[in-house]
Amino acid sequence: MFTLDQIKQAHSKVKSGADFPQYVQDLIKLGIIHYNTYVKDGHTVYWGSDNYRVQSPAVYEPKTIADKGDKSSFIHHLNAHQAGETDYLTFCSHCAQDGVEKWVVDMVEMTCTYFDKTEHNMLEEEIPVP
Repeated sequence: MFTLDQIKQAHSKVKSGADFPQYVQDLIKLGIIHYNTYVKDGHTVYWGSDNYRVQSPAVYEPKTIADKGDKSSFIHHLNAHQAGETDYLTFCSHCAQDGVEKWVVDMVEMTCTYFDKTEHNMLEEEIPVP
């Protein structure tokens, strides 16, 4: 099964949102089926087969998530990040401001879904294959 060290190695190649599709492919090779990233502190829970899971520690100091999601602003910030215009920490700050509580990446369906505090689906995207 996969380890946090293997995940960190794959993540070290990510410089911007433009690198995300390749990152997902690297995680699939490790045996990860899906993962949830929590904007509050950046920790992520990764799942593999047979309910195997590992959780990363917090990445940054806790952020306050806006109570109401702002989909329009979020899409603007997401597009900028995917174009390589912002780094990961800036993107996470924008997510918090825009009311995104977490995102869920499903390697089987090849989707990334962003949720607000009420578990409302703010946006679901297909993950492009590099």
